Amino acid sequence: MTFIIVGYGRVGARTARVLHEEGYPVVVVENNPDKVERARKAGFEVVEGDGSNESVLKRAGVENAIALGGLTGDPNVNFAACMIGKQYGCRVAMRISEDYREEIYERYEADVDEVIYPERLGAAGAKTALLGGSFNAIGELTEQLRLTTVTIPEGSPVVGRKVNDIDLEGMGRIYAHGRKREPMTIPLPGTIVESGDQLALVVENDALDRVKTALLGDASEEPPVSQG
Repeated sequence: MTFIIVGYGRVGARTARVLHEEGYPVVVVENNPDKVERARKAGFEVVEGDGSNESVLKRAGVENAIALGGLTGDPNVNFAACMIGKQYGCRVAMRISEDYREEIYERYEADVDEVIYPERLGAAGAKTALLGGSFNAIGELTEQLRLTTVTIPEGSPVVGRKVNDIDLEGMGRIYAHGRKREPMTIPLPGTIVESGDQLALVVENDALDRVKTALLGDASEEPPVSQG
């Protein structure tokens, strides 16, 4: 169940660390000698080379990897790496800049599993994209509370409801909302939830599963909730 991270810059390094801390094996692909050294010092297996080169990705184990993230600052490298990963059956997530024009975004979105805007969700969003889940427990705020993000799927019981009308029965609180491909902000009172929207919540640790069911409904039958 190896994850390949192409690019050990700010987003790649944090994503690799988050996955590693949750027990997932990670291989980093990087061609910058300084970043290669940093990744090795951090304890990662590193393949030095161009992530858009198939032979380099094969050395990284792409033939047996479960997912690949193209997380460099160069969308051409990211796209090429993702296309190679797709050939070998990997789930692929590609980093792009949020200032891309609509038609360019749509071209990338049609070819990869997830498009990542690190300016918005950073490593937590990249990790969720690679794992393929929609409910992501990012980290603990206190011993009792956890910061969580959720992507609302079609069929969710909260689709069509106002954000302020969603009752989590004291188990958590929604504090931010964002449409697909838009920054998350504090929702207006009349904001209606649509499929594909993202919600950010503060949730009691022992209520994660109940909140997940309340927000996802039958769609909550997906890979186990990440609790990193």
